[in-house]
Amino acid sequence: MVAVTQATARERDASHADAITIPAERLPELGGPVKMKARGLKLWYSDKQALAGINLDVPERKVTAFIGPSGCGKTTFLQCLNRMNDTIEGVRIEGDVTLDGADVYDRSVDVVQLRARVGMVFQKPNPFPKSIYDNVAYGPRIHGLATNRGDLDGIVESSLQRAGLWNEVKDRLGEMATGMSGGQQQRLCIARTIAVSPEVILMDEPCSALDPISTARVEELIDELRDNYTIVIVTHNLQQAARVSQLTAFFHLGRLIEVNDTAEVFQNPGESMTKDYITGRFG
Repeated sequence: MVAVTQATARERDASHADAITIPAERLPELGGPVKMKARGLKLWYSDKQALAGINLDVPERKVTAFIGPSGCGKTTFLQCLNRMNDTIEGVRIEGDVTLDGADVYDRSVDVVQLRARVGMVFQKPNPFPKSIYDNVAYGPRIHGLATNRGDLDGIVESSLQRAGLWNEVKDRLGEMATGMSGGQQQRLCIARTIAVSPEVILMDEPCSALDPISTARVEELIDELRDNYTIVIVTHNLQQAARVSQLTAFFHLGRLIEVNDTAEVFQNPGESMTKDYITGRFG
């Protein structure tokens, strides 16, 4: 590994500060349907620009990984996909984000319904202070997805099954979710997301607070879920990105530097900055 001095790092960052993100016409062919699409997406936190004209296609029923150093814009971009940034004061957004071709920022869009279609799993497990059952049942109840207790029971069981958690908790559904292990809590949060039948699942560093065994279980779950869901994951763990994703996007200084098939990005990166990051020369 080659050490990079602070001066060299500053020069490199400065040289790319005005770099233009990948133009739409240079995005790779995905070889399948596109579920979500961003074009010219820019975002400011008050006067600070965090995203600079991002163009990116998210393929349907695949795992797309966002990588890059801290503060590069990957989580900010992720949160634009289901308008989580709406909750932050002083945010201004320009450009387009579409889901199945429809603009998610259109004034007619019901944000609650959008977040049911595009769910999110956060970095730290955040179960509600309720029972295991009520955590999973919460979404279906507020969205009216179950007409009776039998329907609700079926949704809860199915969601826990898909999250690989049913056998571990089926005999203690009435217990508080906060008493579960960290790995179980994160899988419960995934089950809670699945319960409202989303089309896209966003995951922001879902394993960063977990031990290696729990991380392996969540990664196996991600691989299983992509048969039915479009998944986008932000991760600082490059090995994890290589293991779980089919498409990888590298962000730096609020710009999309490279996006391609995961194997291509890690084995034959097309940009020197991508290579430097992957090989540990900065980050």
